[in-house]
Amino acid sequence: MQGYTDIHCHLFPCVDDGARSREMSMEMFRIAWENGIRRMILTPHNKPERRNISKMSLEKGLAELRQALGDLGMDMELYAGSEIYYRSDVAELLEQGDIPTMAGSSYVLVEFSPMDGFDHIRNGIYRLQAAGYQPVLAHAERYRCVSSSMEKAGELYGMGCYIQVNADSIMGANGWQVRHFARMLLKKRMAHFVATDAHDDMRRAPCLVNCVKYIGRHFGEDYMAQLFQVNPSRIIADEYIDAMV
Repeated sequence: MQGYTDIHCHLFPCVDDGARSREMSMEMFRIAWENGIRRMILTPHNKPERRNISKMSLEKGLAELRQALGDLGMDMELYAGSEIYYRSDVAELLEQGDIPTMAGSSYVLVEFSPMDGFDHIRNGIYRLQAAGYQPVLAHAERYRCVSSSMEKAGELYGMGCYIQVNADSIMGANGWQVRHFARMLLKKRMAHFVATDAHDDMRRAPCLVNCVKYIGRHFGEDYMAQLFQVNPSRIIADEYIDAMV
């Protein structure tokens, strides 16, 4: 398998707090390409009481982006997705087709407030599972109730929740405590995905190379491939991923 897959990023222009223009979006794609990223699931925020992009508009925009990237010689695979802010009616909205899943699969990227309690997060994950979806917890290192306790992180992992960690957190951009927790997830093989969560072309650019090298050196090439290639490819194919990697 050639290149890496980014399952969580905000490169779709002018729809959320990610790329603020078409020009910034294309520069972010250029950075991603230089970082060896060849497949991306674009995940605009989907939040309550916001003007969220529709699935039709997202697919139309993706077609235009694919054409523009092809014209520049970047043969990148792009897929629709969303970063879903959890609320009680999420499963119903997904069932109605109002919110895109990840690459049209049963996998959903879900986020919570950093200050939400553990019971709320655990119950939200369970409700999505009960509705037939495979929840991927976005940037697990950001939730204080999770990052303060490996036991609680282990509980989510044990119930079959897929855990995504941001590359910049692993590399220390968000403080040493966040870095320590993110690396502990890797050490215990409790992370299933590492993604950029890119929002711009500067401070939060879609950079993976340094993180890929770090993980390969410290945790093994096989686990690195699992995080950046194998597991993401199974999302795109809508195949089962063993949560206990």
